[in-house]
Amino acid sequence: MEKKQGINRAQFLAGMASAGLAATALNAGPAQAGERPQGLRHRGVVYTVGEGETPATGFRTARMRKDIRAIRDELHADTVDVTGDGVERLTATAAEAAERGLHVWLQPTLGDVPERDILDHLAETGRFAERLRRQGASVDLSVGCEFWLFVPGIVPGDTVLERIRNLLDGKVDPVRMQRLLDRFTARAAAVGRSVFHGRLGYAAAQEDTVDWRLFDIVGIDYYSYFPHRADYVRELRSYLRWGKPLAITEFGTCAYVGAPETRGMGWNIVDLDKHPEEIKGHPVRSERTQADYLMRLLDAFSSLNLYAAMAFEFVALDAPHRPGDPRHDLDLATCAVTKTLEDRPFDPASPRHWEPKEAFHALARRYASEASRR
Repeated sequence: MEKKQGINRAQFLAGMASAGLAATALNAGPAQAGERPQGLRHRGVVYTVGEGETPATGFRTARMRKDIRAIRDELHADTVDVTGDGVERLTATAAEAAERGLHVWLQPTLGDVPERDILDHLAETGRFAERLRRQGASVDLSVGCEFWLFVPGIVPGDTVLERIRNLLDGKVDPVRMQRLLDRFTARAAAVGRSVFHGRLGYAAAQEDTVDWRLFDIVGIDYYSYFPHRADYVRELRSYLRWGKPLAITEFGTCAYVGAPETRGMGWNIVDLDKHPEEIKGHPVRSERTQADYLMRLLDAFSSLNLYAAMAFEFVALDAPHRPGDPRHDLDLATCAVTKTLEDRPFDPASPRHWEPKEAFHALARRYASEASRR
């Protein structure tokens, strides 16, 4: 998902979800009838495709292939959540992941365009997912992510940022919003069913009201914070009421002290009015904070034998880490488990590469351990 005015769209969505501006939570269940797997069935990471803000951060096939190999061989994930927009980018990445033997959660998230374009984008992506499935790949199709912000017309506003402002300002009719959300979700599910004959899912915010009868898998973008693991387990159990597999389609936090307590709002430390953008206040960078939070959540997910959990996210090329310059260390405002480094800081054309954070190494150890147990 491309960024808008310096903040990643998916981070905005997670933040709005945790702010409680959607409706009520209704969610999902056991891995499969009659089956009791131990631990997570699918362990993965979110990989976002998009145009990027600059040529240096735009989608490149060679870079994507290298990243997919790292996800499999270094992160030891067995699943990749391929998300974003652009059918060619989505399908090329999904194909690469499938060829590498990874389970694919394919989730197109085109937004800020007419509904018909969004549904056509979904249909084309879904047809490709069906071809992969028929060729023997392990693939699930998600019809999208948190439609109330992606799809124009459900919430007033022409862009994601305008819709966020209207939500914050209370310029929303919640009854009308829910009616329009239900209508579009049903249309998207019908389109998904028409082109894809495998397991169908959707990625909702924690507080969303969704008719999960439309789907085979319940997907939740999960950004809760509790002091004890038992509290996570208690909340997650409430999502099992539908008797369907539960996939945690996003989970994560930023790498600074106190970020988990923001419940998905950790991105809100960037001053977008400054050029270049600056970090507000004096957050203390702590990769250990991020890693520990992910491990606590994975403990809860594994104890419930959930269908899947996909850490948000693998890389954030548009938010570089600038060692020694905390005021401009934009990596602080991302949930990425890698840190992006510029060869020439502040040069939009500079080549960039990523290095693992502590969260990457912690995930790699956990995923390798769970794979060996299974």
